[in-house]
Amino acid sequence: MKALAHCLKLSGKTAVMKTICISLTLLLSLAFGQAQSGSGEPAKKTSTSLPKVENNAFIKGEKLKYRVHYGLIDAGTAVIEVKNEERQIAGRDVYHIVGTGKSRGAFDWFFKVRDRFETYMDEEGMFPWYFARQCDEGGYKINQNYTFYQHKEEVETQSGDVYEVPLGVQDMLSAYFYARTIDFESLSLGDTITVPSFVDNEVYPLSIRYLGIDTVKVKSGTFSCMKFCPVVQEGRIFANDEDLLVYISNDANRIPILAEAKILVGSIKMEITGWEGLANPLAEL
Repeated sequence: MKALAHCLKLSGKTAVMKTICISLTLLLSLAFGQAQSGSGEPAKKTSTSLPKVENNAFIKGEKLKYRVHYGLIDAGTAVIEVKNEERQIAGRDVYHIVGTGKSRGAFDWFFKVRDRFETYMDEEGMFPWYFARQCDEGGYKINQNYTFYQHKEEVETQSGDVYEVPLGVQDMLSAYFYARTIDFESLSLGDTITVPSFVDNEVYPLSIRYLGIDTVKVKSGTFSCMKFCPVVQEGRIFANDEDLLVYISNDANRIPILAEAKILVGSIKMEITGWEGLANPLAEL
């Protein structure tokens, strides 16, 4: 990703602060880390039936709140919300989902982060029709608008460029919600889940590996969780696959409870602090 690549050009305190802003968007990009990427190809006109995906994991009105820690310091907050509103695109019902991240305290004064991710996701097929990203991370700005033409397997960027993409391709926010609809019950240790996504004008196979069941204790409670690690590019932000661990509630909601990352310039923890409007009981112990 461009923002991640930009981080590697920095040094000293600025590099540390840049990694903080990356953590603020970690959950918003699935907490799946950096997968090996494949470049987008010139558009090719196609026409196909749209997929149908059953969703019992979330409903409109769901709101998840998180706090980001850099070492022992509170560095920022993140919120992911499924808006409680009725929306349609091309006559189809959609979820309007918004994710935001911002720095706080001394970090906000020294390195201000204001990130907003927005997706309009088909209720029946669990794929996006439109994605918007407005990020300001210490003066490094990203503004993206993607229009997905799923029936033609194409996506058009804000600059008018058109790329060929797989049917049902996700954006970096919708991918997280689509992943929650996957049947986790059939997973065995070491199994990998891959979600094709369109990120920074490229098709990325975002992937996580299943590591079993674990008990997680955070300030807001104790939870039974499924444990995952991303399949990442070694030697970048994360040196090894298991330098980022993500714990997902072991229930029908499948929400992130905790993400722990060992990065090249320290460690980051992102934990849930609040929730409302869940579709199912939470796996609290």
